[in-house]
Order: sequence, then structure tokens, then C-alpha cells
Amino acid sequence: MAPPLLAPRRPGAAFTSEPALADAVQKAVAGYWQGGVREFPPALAGLVDYWTRYHLVKSVTAALLLIVLVALAVRAGRRPVVASLAAVPALFAVALVMANVQGVVAPFASLLPLVAGAGSLEPARQDLAGSLASGSPAAPAVEVMVADFALYHVAMVAIAAVVATALAAVSWWIRRRSADLPGRRWWFVTSAAMSLLVAVVAVANASTAADPAPALLAFLNGGW
Repeated sequence: MAPPLLAPRRPGAAFTSEPALADAVQKAVAGYWQGGVREFPPALAGLVDYWTRYHLVKSVTAALLLIVLVALAVRAGRRPVVASLAAVPALFAVALVMANVQGVVAPFASLLPLVAGAGSLEPARQDLAGSLASGSPAAPAVEVMVADFALYHVAMVAIAAVVATALAAVSWWIRRRSADLPGRRWWFVTSAAMSLLVAVVAVANASTAADPAPALLAFLNGGW
């Protein structure tokens, strides 16, 4: 409930539902395409600004939740079952922080899934497909979409690399420095497995960031 209330710059400017936001984005993207320039028109710029602050609020609240859950897990001490009950949702809080920081870094690309199946993106899809087939430059709006789509994945590469490194360090510490930790094997396996999983996420996003145009076209075609 917090992001829609805190994200608007002025009272009463929040979107009451996701369909209402998607409808506003669809109209703004259609206007952006018709403008034929790289700069966002006021309507789309306002939505991108709103979406940045929306994800910023979610990032902060998820980070606060993560801190509380980690503190509970540590405080549980020698009660592995209680510690696990806090640690498992903490992993979901980590994922929330990662996804929302990504949305803060590349809010325009983060908005596109709201209108992925809408007709407003069809001209962009056709233009990008023609550009990839012929090697000719894409329309200015499409170039911005491709650039922000690349930034969206570069952001996740950096975020996932930091998280994977942190989890690997925790795993190493558990294995080397905490012989008396209750449930040590469970903590070690969980942190090591999560570190590996997040590293795979980083690699997958790096491959997309290296060649974003085909990946964006696949997304506009309804794929990944």
C-alpha cells in the first residue's frame, strides 16, 4: 500500500489500480512514438519519474524488511527452526530489493511489461524487426527503448554480482569461522546455493545486455 501513496509528487496523483497505470502508460508510449524524437514527452516523463519513486519506496521498505528478518534470524541463535522461519522470507526480501533497485535504475524499461501486449508497442516492434533485418538505424524512440533495456539488464548484472559475492562470503564464514553455529550445514548449503543461483542470474542478464536488441524484440513478440 505504501508505494502508491508515497510515490506521487502531489496528493491525489496516485494510480488506483494497475490497469489505470497501464492505460496511462499505453497512451504515453503511443504519444512518444508519434513524436519521433528521443526525448520523453511530458506525460511519459511524468510516468517514468513516478515509476522511479515507486520502486525507490519499494526498495527501501524491502531493505528494512530484510534487516528485520536478518536480525530475527541472528537473534534466534541456537534455535535453528526459528532462525529458518526468519531466514527463508529474508531470501525473498533480497529478491525484492534486487528487483526494485533494478526498477529505480531503468524505470522506462520496467514500465514496458505493463503494456507488452498492447497495440501501442506494435509500431516499435515492427520498426525494431525491420532494423534488425536490414541493418538500418531504428527510430529514435526504439533506440531509447533498446538502450534502457540494456541498462535494465546491466543493472541486474551489477546487483546480482554484489549479492552473489555477499552470499559467497557468508557461506565461507559459516564454513570456516562458525563451527559452533547450530544448523551450520543447513546455513552453509543454503547460502552457497543462493550464491550460485544469483550468479546464474548475473550471467543470464549479462548475455542479454551484450546484445539487447534481439532480446527486446523477443520481449515485444511475447517471449523472453
